[in-house]
Amino acid sequence: MDLVLLVKAAVMGIVEGLTEFLPISSTGHLILAGSLLGFDDNKAKVFDIAIQTGAIFAVILVYWQKIHATVVALPRQAKARRFVLNVLIAFFPAVVLGLLFGKAIQEHLFTPAVVAATFIVGGFVILWAEKRPPGSVRVENVDDMTPWDALKVGLVQCFAMIPGTSRSGATIIGGMLLGLSRKAATEFSFFLAMPTLIGAGAYSLYKERALLSMADLPMFLVGLVFSFISAWLCVRWLLRYISTHDFIPFAWYRIAFGIVVLATAWSGAVVWAD
Repeated sequence: MDLVLLVKAAVMGIVEGLTEFLPISSTGHLILAGSLLGFDDNKAKVFDIAIQTGAIFAVILVYWQKIHATVVALPRQAKARRFVLNVLIAFFPAVVLGLLFGKAIQEHLFTPAVVAATFIVGGFVILWAEKRPPGSVRVENVDDMTPWDALKVGLVQCFAMIPGTSRSGATIIGGMLLGLSRKAATEFSFFLAMPTLIGAGAYSLYKERALLSMADLPMFLVGLVFSFISAWLCVRWLLRYISTHDFIPFAWYRIAFGIVVLATAWSGAVVWAD
């Protein structure tokens, strides 16, 4: 396989891993990076979704003790069963709405105006969320969440179907607005990402399997490995960051990036839609 193509796959993997769990939209960054690298055909779109699995493996590694303890405790602990049930409840709305509206969203909302607007609006939503009064936090830990909390976060996650919104941004900031602490919202976003992104990757690979061949395997493996490494570093950094910082810098970054989206689309430097 062409070495240049493998380098592009590595770069795309790094972009995916660094942006997937931050509230800044990995999709928007992958579109921009892919267009600048000339890595933006139909196969590349499948690649972008598939390499999310590498990022998920990073979360599994970081939270392996929690995952293992939960699985072991499932038969005898109500808390473990409630936690798993909450993740499944939050996952369900994205499955239903994704199957119903996913194709229409890809056909009609994947435009620079929509992407830029969601980046900018999302930035202002973060600024609003960070101005919550101190007494608005109801849930300090993910284990304290109720099924109703989980369903509301799952519904908020569906906003991420709109390009540029950010799945992590929707679940973390949405969770905070719904009464979760910054730590609880961030960690639940990580756990919810596991079924959501693995499911999306598997579905995309199955649906577009005619585009792929065994010759593409090295490209996908390189993307997965670099996505895993960069996501592992990013998740560990983010968990340290939120213990002493807020998300306001990400809000201003989103607003600036939204302006970049409009500028690149206007100049013709990046093709944002088919």
